[in-house]
Amino acid sequence: MFANIRQSVADWIFRAAVPEAPPVTLVQRRIFILPTRQGYFFAFTLLLLLMASINYTLSLGFLLTFLLAAMGGVAMLHTWRNLAHLKLRPGHCPPVFAGETAHFGVTIETPSRTRFAVAIRRRDAEPSYADVELGNVAVVSLPSAAVRRGRVACGRLEIFTRYPVGLFHAWSYFDFGLQVIVYPQPDASAGAPPTQSHGEAEEGIPVPGDDEFNQLRPYHAGDPPRQIAWKALARGQGLLTKEFNATASSEMWFDWNDARALDPESRLSVLCHWVLEAERMGQSYGLRLPGTSIEPGRGDAHRTRCLNALALHGDPKPQ
Repeated sequence: MFANIRQSVADWIFRAAVPEAPPVTLVQRRIFILPTRQGYFFAFTLLLLLMASINYTLSLGFLLTFLLAAMGGVAMLHTWRNLAHLKLRPGHCPPVFAGETAHFGVTIETPSRTRFAVAIRRRDAEPSYADVELGNVAVVSLPSAAVRRGRVACGRLEIFTRYPVGLFHAWSYFDFGLQVIVYPQPDASAGAPPTQSHGEAEEGIPVPGDDEFNQLRPYHAGDPPRQIAWKALARGQGLLTKEFNATASSEMWFDWNDARALDPESRLSVLCHWVLEAERMGQSYGLRLPGTSIEPGRGDAHRTRCLNALALHGDPKPQ
């Protein structure tokens, strides 16, 4: 109930442009504070003590009541100061594959003393806590389930604290428009990427296969007997295994129509698996999707470009 009241108050007062330009500094007008459930119980107890002291004219009762009230006021001030003037910036939001957990990063800096038990959470999610030390940047990572490909939007975040005694809840809101790109889940059953090129390049590179002899290597347990170099063993060279290669084009194209699958999402999963396998083998590859064509290349930047194209194909709605 108290959380819903705080949400309603902030929704009515807080009107920030989205996304906000970093850094966001928690100035006085951005911080709200209300008693917690324990705080309301504390105030009710003080009221009972005050009424009893008045009724029975208890000097020590007045002393205890006003002493506790003063301590409550000091606690409220410290709770508010634990958030005041903190600087917030967007952190790293690495891409993930569908079915994994996305993480939204937020960094916190303090201009003065150390701040304790500062928490950040998404709406209706569990908070992540951090102590913010002077001179260091605290990094808070907020997890979120990435159910399907596309974009996962973080939404508005709440930063709050109940330090030091839990009688008051001080909070603020901010929104950097954080998003995580979710790639399609690779389909391991798609097998190796097609070795036949659809490009114009003629040079070839070796890939694992059975066409041409490549080299002899030391025997490993489990190698098939037909690949053992028996002649080399007879010459006293030890137990060796013959390794063969096939020749594939130096450029491969992964085409939408080549991914045999029942539905578009399954096709994207097949293409995602081929992209990862080609990158792992150091192969140059291109990607063709309806309305999108990426020229052959290799490397982390090219891999990211292809995976982004697969993740955002058809402009799926943000999660």
